[in-house]
Amino acid sequence: MKYDSQIKDLDSTLREHLGNFRAIETSIKEALAELNRNTQRADQALSVDIPKLKDELEWSLVILQDLCTTLPRIRSRVANIRHAYDFGRMKAQELVSDLTWLNTDFHERWKLIIFTSSAPVSWRWKAAMRISFAVLLATVMWVAWAAISGAYRAHQQRLVWGERLMS
Repeated sequence: MKYDSQIKDLDSTLREHLGNFRAIETSIKEALAELNRNTQRADQALSVDIPKLKDELEWSLVILQDLCTTLPRIRSRVANIRHAYDFGRMKAQELVSDLTWLNTDFHERWKLIIFTSSAPVSWRWKAAMRISFAVLLATVMWVAWAAISGAYRAHQQRLVWGERLMS
């Protein structure tokens, strides 16, 4: 009996160790299967994917070299287009300001030319308009002075107004 209990203990220990061994064996088999799958994937990557990547890299280098040669030309064309656009925009702004000036009433244009320096006309035109305005103003003032002095003289001499005016 004494040996029976030891045999039973030994049996239960062996069963427990056998169960542990089977669990460890299963884990090792799973790890080995995973390792084999990873090895196959790595071999496939080495045989298929890496040559593909090399080809794509070579193609990319060819495209980059092509871009290195065409990019300066494209850059200069863009600069020319930008210059033409800026020139066109400035020309359009000039045309808009000219049209605004031409759509201004004659009276307003006349006042701007004579009394300001910001009128978009030549200095000769400004000088001619200012001189003609000065001559016209002097003439009007001379006529007004003659009329007022004549009226004052008529008033001093007590001339009759109405039908018998001096001619």
